[in-house]
Amino acid sequence: MTDLPHLAARLYGAPLLIARAKLDVILAALAPRLAGQALSFDGEAVPAATVEVTPDGIAIIPVIGTLVARSGYLGAASGLTAYSDIADTIEAAATDPGIRAILLDVDSSGGEVGGLFDLVDHIQAIRSQCGKPIWAVADEAALSAAYAIACTADQIYVTQTGEVGSIGVVAVHRDESGADTQAGLAWTFVHAGACKVDGNPHQPLSESARAGLQADVDALYGRFVALVARCRKQPPEAIRATEATVFRGDQAVTAGLADKVGTLRVALADLGATLARPSIRSPVLSKPKETTMSEHTGDIPVIEAERPAPGAIVPVPGEVTAQVEQRLRAEYSEISAITAQAARLGVTIDPVEAMAKGIRPEALRRTVLDQLAERSDATDVVAAAPAVAAPKTDTESPIVRRAREAAARK
Repeated sequence: MTDLPHLAARLYGAPLLIARAKLDVILAALAPRLAGQALSFDGEAVPAATVEVTPDGIAIIPVIGTLVARSGYLGAASGLTAYSDIADTIEAAATDPGIRAILLDVDSSGGEVGGLFDLVDHIQAIRSQCGKPIWAVADEAALSAAYAIACTADQIYVTQTGEVGSIGVVAVHRDESGADTQAGLAWTFVHAGACKVDGNPHQPLSESARAGLQADVDALYGRFVALVARCRKQPPEAIRATEATVFRGDQAVTAGLADKVGTLRVALADLGATLARPSIRSPVLSKPKETTMSEHTGDIPVIEAERPAPGAIVPVPGEVTAQVEQRLRAEYSEISAITAQAARLGVTIDPVEAMAKGIRPEALRRTVLDQLAERSDATDVVAAAPAVAAPKTDTESPIVRRAREAAARK
């Protein structure tokens, strides 16, 4: 392959969310080859991990290898995974009606900062829109940037020897000035802007450059801590107190960074079990009956389900299809839209209570129209009420009485 100086720019002088041990391996392997030498890879390219879908409708999405903003042509050969690829895969699974849940299979020591927080925001937005559960399992590592992704999940599993944590930020500066001197090289930078060449490898790191790099690292660290604290429902002080420690298995659960020790197989079984449970009071097994609301909508037919007794829960069989679940989600979305429209008209509706009672969207819409009609009738009665003359009283002012009598004579 050709010279790759751009790879050095992604390693040195840039904040990284990566475990120290992994960074040591990368630097030891690549540092000798990054000074203008060719970089080549022997053997066949590592095959990219693929998405699997279980019979239960759970998509297993791999988050594996060193995480980068863009992998390019190095991805397949060096085990890099791009944040954009992860985002596209999760979005595709979330919008697929045949997929009921997502399990992130994480085995990564982290990677670049660029693109990470955008990916995290995207995952959280996708989950709020599709409503599908997202779980993660650290098999065998979810460190730094990889943990930032994993912590967005509803549940985090970790294998007995799996690692999670390393909640920290690191930046590396490579000082080549001594080697330049031995090689008889002298570098001169002609530049405008005091900070333009800060952190270059051919000069020792100045105090101002160090301070600027440290400020960047601190700001990213604060954002990382806030993300983990929010997702894991812990105070930021507790996350900072980990001091970027790596926790294994039970230690991760004790530290609050994982929920359960278990393998990928265990996580799949537990997630599948939650999908088989009824989550709402469902009338889907009852026979619908047809009514009309011609007085309000011009003979538009409305289908209203016969509901079970108040408070009763109709069990959903374990083998309920994904189509039924999607239908229920669609009903809730429609009920939410009706609720918003009703609120603008001054009618209050609780969408959760409506679903719990098994009220279908059509019936709910008719209820809103009925209330609006009753309000309109009441307004008509008030408007048509005759004016009542004020009764005369014996205490009327003499001046007013004389003025009225004078007007009558005219």
